[in-house]
Amino acid sequence: MLYWVVVVAQKSNPINSAVTAVLLAAGSGSRFAGNAHKLLTVINGQTVFTWALQNCIAAQFQQVIIVTGAVDLSTQLSDSRFAQANLTEVHNKNWQNGMASSLQCALSEAQRHGVSSVVVGLADQPAIISSSWQRVANASAPIAVATYNGVRGNPVRIHAELWPLLPTSGDEGARSLFKSHKELLEEVACEGSAQDLDTSSDVETLTKLLDK
Repeated sequence: MLYWVVVVAQKSNPINSAVTAVLLAAGSGSRFAGNAHKLLTVINGQTVFTWALQNCIAAQFQQVIIVTGAVDLSTQLSDSRFAQANLTEVHNKNWQNGMASSLQCALSEAQRHGVSSVVVGLADQPAIISSSWQRVANASAPIAVATYNGVRGNPVRIHAELWPLLPTSGDEGARSLFKSHKELLEEVACEGSAQDLDTSSDVETLTKLLDK
């Protein structure tokens, strides 16, 4: 039976080595009308994907699993700035089946390493800062979700005992658990922003956010 005890964690607390970060980067970004895939769009000097991965790595997880699919991110992943990070790329050949299929790929990899929880974020949300990843990772509840000014966003922490309950297709991801297991859910107030890059009009918004 799952239970949880609220523990007030200090902001500087290290992340437990059994908690792994997951960055989902497999989608086609079909709504984005730019000249390149949205994850390869350059904002303030670097790609959206690089911003997202950089912030995730800065949170100091022992491992970061990146799920790729529709677009080749090998150049970004081989950036010398990430040479010391423990990155694992997992390619989702069925990325067309939606975000849930990418999450399942990540969970399969996490299971191989005996991980107790994953903290899941999206690569098209470059303004999620490292402290947000840390605060969600250090939450006590089996399900923890970041909030920004009271609005739920990413990242989301999911305990391993709940992984079998997650959908295997579609784009709902962990949201189904928010309804079915709300008694296990903890909201974690975070700084930064969960603004995503969905359409070309979002570029200006993210440019301002990433310039802070």
